[in-house]
Amino acid sequence: MPRVQRFNLQDMARTTITLADIAAAAGVSVMTASRAVNNQPGVSSQTRDALLKVASELGYEGHRAAFKSGTRPRVIGLIATRLNHPFVADIVGSVVETAAAAGIEVLVYSRGPHERPPSAEVLQLLRQSTEGLVVLLPYRLDPMAEMAAERFPVVMIDSPGEPGELPCVASDSYGGARAAMKHLAEFGHRRIAFVAGAEKFESALERRRAYDDAIAVHGLERDPALVVPGEYDFEGGRTAARQLLALPQRPSAVFAANDLSAFGLMGVFQEHGLRIPEDVSVVGFDDVAAAAQVHPALTTVRQPLADMGRAAVSTLLAQIAGVDAGTTRVTLPAELIVRRSTAAPAR
Repeated sequence: MPRVQRFNLQDMARTTITLADIAAAAGVSVMTASRAVNNQPGVSSQTRDALLKVASELGYEGHRAAFKSGTRPRVIGLIATRLNHPFVADIVGSVVETAAAAGIEVLVYSRGPHERPPSAEVLQLLRQSTEGLVVLLPYRLDPMAEMAAERFPVVMIDSPGEPGELPCVASDSYGGARAAMKHLAEFGHRRIAFVAGAEKFESALERRRAYDDAIAVHGLERDPALVVPGEYDFEGGRTAARQLLALPQRPSAVFAANDLSAFGLMGVFQEHGLRIPEDVSVVGFDDVAAAAQVHPALTTVRQPLADMGRAAVSTLLAQIAGVDAGTTRVTLPAELIVRRSTAAPAR
């Protein structure tokens, strides 16, 4: 049974009430307060009722609706950048649809293209207002690890951190990239370029590793000049194409680490009079909707983006239900989709 301390409620009303305030007022740990207001196991019903009473008296906004109705609102959070990016948009849509099917709302927070972490105030708001977070970010966010350590449910998608650091959902980037390189090698390509992804992502590192391994396994030409940065975006692909065209001997094929950079690459090649695939073959990665609509249709590696969103929600809900996710990693298979942008090299 928590010991309620004396607090000046008028002073506290002037600021946002946090779980730390509730814990201090009740004389318990922040973890215990979090478990009580988030309806998580590990707290007796007597302690939970007492803590909810304290939280209500202090005006804790995060769960005011729950205090009034007696039921907890089902809300999960989603943090992502660049919501207009096809890869991100497909996953966000899947998360929202999957949550809705389970009767759960999704609170989405985004900072656009900026790579500044959410402020402490935003993270606190999300923690107070949601049962857990799905996180899709291109940078490491230490507060996520801190939340997970305090048993607040967090699931990463395509984590920028160390493998196994947090529960994570991803596709088989290595296997998919090896399939792409094997496809080009079997066509007879020997001088294959690689447009790298943003190396802050584990997926980009895995695709680069697969490219390097394929060069050795298939006996392909190894030339450091054939590896150029693409940063997982359209303009990065255009810049990469210009670099490759400036080489004394251009490649006969290019594997781009994602579709968006492949689109930029194809545009520059075509502007310079190159025919795809007659003069140069191009392979992407992701299989976003536009991959089948560009001309020629893009051969690419299909990431199961909808499945990734569904798996992230399922993993998060398991944590919320009290299942210890530990360092759970869900890796979904990737599939090579052959279209019109690849062919045997010209002789």
